[in-house]
Amino acid sequence: MKSRVLRKLVLFPAVLLLIALPATLKAEEHHHAGHTDTGSASQAANPLIDEMLKLDAAFREIVSAVAVSDGARVHQALESLHGAMEKTHEGVHAGTVKIPKNAGRVKEFVAMDKAFHAKLETLAAAAHKSDQHAMVKLTKELLDGCVRCHSQFRNP
Repeated sequence: MKSRVLRKLVLFPAVLLLIALPATLKAEEHHHAGHTDTGSASQAANPLIDEMLKLDAAFREIVSAVAVSDGARVHQALESLHGAMEKTHEGVHAGTVKIPKNAGRVKEFVAMDKAFHAKLETLAAAAHKSDQHAMVKLTKELLDGCVRCHSQFRNP
């Protein structure tokens, strides 16, 4: 009983945030790509937006899977993210990715992104073991990382 209540308390704020993310991402994509089409042209033009859209979809599935202690679903959702970080970092170095806020702190942005993806790998390991406690803790930490990065590097 106590474990169920704890999961609900931890995951409820995550679900609320995820409900608001699609409109935010659409607006962000529109701002960066000049339109709301999520086709390959806009994604190729800005790999950061592509990564954020993939993270949004994966995180929705992760929250649902963690809530029912389904490590296989968590692991499968994480698979969809492979290569996204690298494309973003290539875009940063090539100049196709512009950090909307605090652009002069791009090294810090890249370091935060690498740390975030390392935590995703830790979540994958917990999911492989179906370690419910670790999956809940890591999912919350990842959500906190999203909020922290957006507050520092994304315009409102």
